[in-house]
Amino acid sequence: MAESCGSDIFRCSICLDELNHPVTLHCGHSYCQECVNAFWDQGNQKGIYTCPQCVHSFNPRPVLGKNIVLADAMGKMSKEEAKAAAAAAEGDEVVPGDVACDVCTGRRLKAVKSCLVCLASYCSTHLQPHYQSAAFKRHKLVEVSASLQDKICPKHDKLLEVFCRSDGHCICLLCVMDEHRSHDTVSAAAEREDRQKQFGKMKHRYQRGIHEKEKKLQQLRQKIDSLKSSGDAAVQEADRVYTEIVRTADMKLRAVKQGIRVEEKAGVSRAGALVDRLEREISELRKGEDALKQLSLTEDHIHFLQSSQPVFNCPEPDESPDFNINLDTSFDFMTKAICTLKDQMENITQGIAEITETIQADPMKREEFLLYLCSLSLDPNTAFENLMLSDGNRKVTWIKRAQHRPDHPERFTEYDQVLCTEGLSGVCYWEVEWKGPRVEVAMCYKGPELQENCFGYTDQSWSVSLSTSSCTFWHNEVKTKISVPCSVTVGVYLNHEAGSLSFYSVSDSGQMMLLHRVQTTFSKPLYPGFMVSRGSSVKIRPPK
Repeated sequence: MAESCGSDIFRCSICLDELNHPVTLHCGHSYCQECVNAFWDQGNQKGIYTCPQCVHSFNPRPVLGKNIVLADAMGKMSKEEAKAAAAAAEGDEVVPGDVACDVCTGRRLKAVKSCLVCLASYCSTHLQPHYQSAAFKRHKLVEVSASLQDKICPKHDKLLEVFCRSDGHCICLLCVMDEHRSHDTVSAAAEREDRQKQFGKMKHRYQRGIHEKEKKLQQLRQKIDSLKSSGDAAVQEADRVYTEIVRTADMKLRAVKQGIRVEEKAGVSRAGALVDRLEREISELRKGEDALKQLSLTEDHIHFLQSSQPVFNCPEPDESPDFNINLDTSFDFMTKAICTLKDQMENITQGIAEITETIQADPMKREEFLLYLCSLSLDPNTAFENLMLSDGNRKVTWIKRAQHRPDHPERFTEYDQVLCTEGLSGVCYWEVEWKGPRVEVAMCYKGPELQENCFGYTDQSWSVSLSTSSCTFWHNEVKTKISVPCSVTVGVYLNHEAGSLSFYSVSDSGQMMLLHRVQTTFSKPLYPGFMVSRGSSVKIRPPK
C-alpha cells in the first residue's frame, strides 16, 4: 500500500508494514495499536513512555485512541486498490486465442510468459517467483507460446536444444548421445546464428524479386491503362462509324423515297392528262354516234342525203402515239437496289462479328495462358470409393481396394469420378497430367443430377474423354470425334463471361493444340472434374 501511494505515512515504523488499527500519539506519530502497546510492554519504561521515533516522553502512559481520519483514508485506498486489482485481473482473463496460465485454479488468467525449463506458462502473478527467487534464476523465460510441446523431444521428453545438420531437425541432448552420436550437431543458438547470417542474401533476393515483380506490375498496369484507352478509342470510333452509317443510310433512304414519289407524281400527272384527253374524245365520238343514230331514223330521203355527207367526210378517230404511253412502269429496280443494300449491310454485320470474335479470341501461346493459371484441389467429399487422393489432394489414382469414407450428399457412388473444391468463373486456366488406359477431363455445374450421371451425359457437363487410342468430346449424351492427337498434358481455358470453354493438348515444348471449344452461355460457376478408370491417374499441375 505504501509503495502504491508513493509515501510512508501509511506504514508503521515499528513493524514496517501497513498500519493496522492506527493510533496517533500526542507528538503526532502514528503506529499500529498492537505494535506501540507491545513496544511499551517489553521496554523498561519506569513509568515514562517514549515515542519510538522522536523519543518524546509521556507520563503517565497515554490512553491510545483510534485515528479515525487515517483509518478511513486507508479504508478508501484499500477499496480503490482492490478495484484496480480486480480490473487488472479482468483484463487478464483468457479469451479465444490466448494461452492460459498453467498454475491458476478456478478462473484461469492469461499467461504472459512461458518457461522453457518448467515447460509451463504463467500469468503476471504466478510469474513473480521467477523474478524474485534465486531458485528460478537459471530458468529461461520466452514469449508466451501455445506449442511448448513442440519444443520437447517426443522420445526422451527433454528440451530440444541441439540441431542435427545431418538430419535437418532439432534434437535433445540425449539424442546427441544416442542415435545422432556420429552426426554433425551444433547448438540451436549456433545454427540460428549461422542461418541468420544468410538472411542478408535472402533479403537481397527477396528485394530483387519484389523489385522485378513491382516493375512487371507497373508495366502490366500501364498496359491495362493503354488497353483501356485503346478500347475507349475503338468504342468511340465504332459509335462514330455506326452513326455515320446510319446517317448516310437515312439520307439515302430519304433520297430513294423522294425519287420514288417524284417519279410517281410525274407518271400520275401524265396519265391524268391522257385520261382527260381520252374522256373528251370519247365524248365527241359519242355525240357523232348519236347523230348517226338520229339520222338513220329519219324518213326524209333528201334530209338524210344532205345531212349524211358531213358525217362521211369526218376523219377516222386518231390513234395518237400518246395513247401508247407505257403506264406499266414499276419500281422493281428500287426494290432490287434495296436488296443489294441489305446484302451489303449483312456483309458489314458479318465483318463486325469477325471483329468481335477477334477481340474475344483465346490466348495463343502457353505463356499467355499461364497468366490465368489458377490453383485447384480435389474434394474428398466427392471422390468415388476406389479413387485415392494424394499430393495434397492434387492427384487422384484408381486403386483396387475401396476407400472407407463417410457418406456425403455430393459423393459419387455410381461412377469413378471426383470433383475439385473450387468453382470457377471469370477467366481461368489449369493443366493436368494423365496416365493409364482412359480418363475424362470435365467441367460441370454442381447439382443432384450430376451424381446420377457420367460426365458429358447431361446438358450441365462438358467432358473430353482421353485414351491411348482415341479422343472424344461429350455433352448431353452427344459424342464428337476429335481428330487431333492428345498428349499426356491437357490444358483447360475458361472465359466464363464470354461463354467460352476450350480444351487443349499441351506438348512437352509448350505448344498448344486445340482439341475442342464450346461456345455457350454459362449461368453458374463451373467445377473441374475427372473420371479415372481402372489403372489410371490424373495429377493437377500446381501453379508456379
